Amino acid sequence: MITTLLIQTETTPMTVSLPMVAPMTQEEFYSFCLANRDLRIERTAAGEVEIMPPAFSDTGNRNFNLAVQIGLWAEKDGTGLGFDSSAGFTLSNGAMRWSPTGLRPSPDASWMKAERWHTLTTEEQASFAPICPDFVIELRSASDTLSGLQTKMQEYIENGTLLGWLIDRKNQTVYIYRPNQDPEILENPSQVSGDPELPGFSLLMAKIW
Repeated sequence: MITTLLIQTETTPMTVSLPMVAPMTQEEFYSFCLANRDLRIERTAAGEVEIMPPAFSDTGNRNFNLAVQIGLWAEKDGTGLGFDSSAGFTLSNGAMRWSPTGLRPSPDASWMKAERWHTLTTEEQASFAPICPDFVIELRSASDTLSGLQTKMQEYIENGTLLGWLIDRKNQTVYIYRPNQDPEILENPSQVSGDPELPGFSLLMAKIW
């Protein structure tokens, strides 16, 4: 059995194969992440471990601005919980989306209804929680391919996400994902509304572009 590591440097992915008796279990993957805290690590549904470069400083600033806006809305709304880029989730297809350092968010920001979160046990909440957020945002950085992020967004939708935003800063375009719909494309919007999934939330884009 070969465990494949996809290592992306700048914009070119590099594949490294390591001989393994069997794919890593969830516990082994968790230990692997903890042993490599400086790496941005995810595992796909196929068992491939992806190691990506850290986000550039300007992307980190935009990620912060995303989190601030979502956090202020979530505090006022009071019906759910927000998560930053270091939160880890195990999707129903087996993919594990996690970045132990928070340098490369997976997703960049997310939110879910409190009633769903509280169906998990304390142990599940303290691990790669086996749940998919209701809302996710991915912010494209210079090292991200648009096709790769589009695939990831579709994966979230297929695993239970109700609303997803893929923000392409380079082209000032926002792709809006919902179940059973083609992505809606917004060109250079000044704000993006989260209604009806996130009632009253509108992301102001001035500090995101």
